[in-house]
Order: sequence, then structure tokens, then C-alpha cells
Amino acid sequence: MNNMFNFINLHNGEEGKNKVLENVTSNISFRGSNLWILACAIIIASVGLNVNSTAVIIGAMLISPLMGPIVGAGFALGTYDFTLLKKSFKNLLIATVVSLLVSALYFYISPFKDVQSELLARTSPNIYDVLIAFFGGLVGVIAITRVEKGNPIPGVAIATALMPPLCTAGFGLATFNFSFFVGAFYLYTINCFFICIATFLVVKYLKYPSSIVDNKYEKRIRYSITFLILIMIIPSSYLAYNLFQEKKFTKTAELFLQKEFEKNGYTLIYKKINYNATPKTIDVAFLNKKFTPEEIKLYNKLLADNGLFNTTINIRQNNSDLKSEILNEINKNNTNISEKDIALSNLRSELDKYKVSDSTLGKELQILFPDMSDVSYGKISEFAGTDSTRLQLFMVYSGKGINEPQLKRWLEKRLNEKNIELLKRPEIKE
Repeated sequence: MNNMFNFINLHNGEEGKNKVLENVTSNISFRGSNLWILACAIIIASVGLNVNSTAVIIGAMLISPLMGPIVGAGFALGTYDFTLLKKSFKNLLIATVVSLLVSALYFYISPFKDVQSELLARTSPNIYDVLIAFFGGLVGVIAITRVEKGNPIPGVAIATALMPPLCTAGFGLATFNFSFFVGAFYLYTINCFFICIATFLVVKYLKYPSSIVDNKYEKRIRYSITFLILIMIIPSSYLAYNLFQEKKFTKTAELFLQKEFEKNGYTLIYKKINYNATPKTIDVAFLNKKFTPEEIKLYNKLLADNGLFNTTINIRQNNSDLKSEILNEINKNNTNISEKDIALSNLRSELDKYKVSDSTLGKELQILFPDMSDVSYGKISEFAGTDSTRLQLFMVYSGKGINEPQLKRWLEKRLNEKNIELLKRPEIKE
């Protein structure tokens, strides 16, 4: 039993408590370089959200110093150090206001104000975001309290995702879309709060020294934390339930369309399922099938029989607006396809640099140099003692009596390559 406890004991490999508190306190303040790094990270995250680039957003999360005051607040709660708590909240407020102002200014100036998928992903927080923030914060504070910090810190910065929702809130302010602002800022608040709570729990578990001894204060803090947890969890749980209902409705609607239309041979060319409308709507259009008003009424009656309550199906026929919507979807798909084609083309051209694509070269070598065997050739990058690199063709072969200068001259002319290196395999003695 003791061995099992040693496996999960967080006191193993723990850094000295005074040193940890000193490091946490030093990372709280947003002055000088920290504020500049934060502003740059905000701009990078905003650009990433603007151009829908996940890689850029991840980069911004990695360099953001926002975790400092949040972890500081968790340590302050765990040790009942109200001076540290006040300092942490003050710096978090400064960081939040600066982030909102910089991101709002960027999106206000930016000519591209389309709502991308990366932006939309930060406007509807739910219970899963609570779990990510809590367990991400747990990993983060465990890593902070270790002697060897290891690799978790960058992963925590990515998982807890503090920058993107804050920048999305800035987008909401810049475009006067207050539903975006509220949703994104709520997600940011969830992340901050549950990272703080995870820190508080680990600090209490590791028994960091308390600044007060009055049990009344401790009880008040516990009650306040429990109350705030409920305030955070209840709306996010409702949003998660709503998301589940939306997914369930969409799946049921898809099955209905498949059963009633696609299995009967009707070609569906347009489909839009709107769960948030009142009543819920399913808009569809078909390639050549025309429905009578009586048929449309019948399909609307069948909706409830298939579990689609408070729902209307709209079959769109001879509608010029529909044509423009379909063309827009096609154009979006073509844009995505062209971007993929460019990426594939770039990859192919990069691979071609290293490839000797000549199917007859091996046969010609056998005729001109019959004693040669086990030939391998290809291009590799050679570092010429500087930051620049060059491609060099290497040929490795086996065989006796090979005239290497003659072979090299022939290869230079045959392949139009000047940078060729010949390597003879050593004979293996049995």
C-alpha cells in the first residue's frame, strides 16, 4: 500500500515551498517586458483568428504571460495571503483590459471582419471547457511546484487557451457584436477561474503555510469558492446540454432527410438545418423534383412522427436567392480546394528537390559499369559551414575496379549535376 501511495505522492520531486512562492510572485506583475510580450501575443493571436490560422493562435498561446497572475491568485487563496491576492487580481485586470483594447483596436483597423471558424469556436463555452481549464490548470500548478519543470508548461498554455477567447471578445467589441463579446469573455472567465481553483486545491494538498489561523476566514473562503464554482458551472452545463440537443436534432434531421427523400431517389442540392430558430427549420432544395403544397404539408406532419417537434421543413423551389447561396457554398469549397492544391504542389516541389526521378539510370549504370552492384543514390542537404545549405547528390555503390573519375564525369553530364559525391561500400568479410 505504501508503494502505491509513493507512486501518486505529489511530495516526491517537490520544489522548496519558499522558492515556488518566490517564482510565482515574480511572474505576477505586468510591467515593462511582460506588458510588451502580452501586447505582441495579443496581436499574433488576433491575426491568427483573423486569418483562421490554428498554428499562429497556438504560437500566441505559447508566448502569452497571462498564466502568471491567475496562478498567483490560486496560490494567494491557498495560503490566505490577501495582499498577494489583491496584487494578482490587479495585474490580471490590467492584462485583461490591455488585451481587450489591443485586440479591439486591431480588429477595428483590420479590413477583414469575416467570422471565421476559429472565432466561432470561442463564443459558446460549455462544461467541457470547464474540464479543460480545470485539468489544464492542475497540470500547470503541479509542474510549477516540481524541481524539474519538464514539458507540461507549454502544453498547459495551449490547452487552457487564455488568449483566443480574450481576442475574440475584442473582436466582439470592435464589430459591436455583443453576443460574441459575452460568450468569449465568459469562456475567458471560466478558464481563469478554474485554473485558479485547480491551483488552490494543489496548494492546499501540498500544505503550503497559511497566512491566517482563524477558521472562520477559511470557512468563508471555502463557501465563497463553492458559490463561485456553481455560478460558473450552471450556465456552462446548460450550454453543454443545449449543444447536445442541437447535435441530436441535427442527426435526427439528417436521418429524416435520408429516409424520406434520398432513399426515394431525390437528389438533394441544398440543405440548411437551423436549431436556434423558433420554430426550428430545415431548408432543402432538390435538383429536379417539384413538390405540391399538399406534399409539403404531409412532410411537415411527418416531422413530429420522426422526433422533430416544433420544426418546419421549407422546400425551396424556383428561388433565385437559393441559386446565389449555392454558388457561395461552391465558391467557398473551391477556395478551400485551391488552398489544398497549392499546399500539395509546394510539398511535391520540395520532395522533387531530393529525388532523382530517372527510371533508366540504373539500367545504364549496369551496361556501362557491369562490375558495379548494390547502387543507391539520392540528394541530401549539405551544411557548408554557414547558415545556408545546398543539395548534394550522393551515390553509394559496391564493386571492384570501378573508375570513379570516369563514373563521376558521366553522372555530371547524364544528370546535369555538378555537386556529386561517390561513396564505395566497404567489403564485409565473413
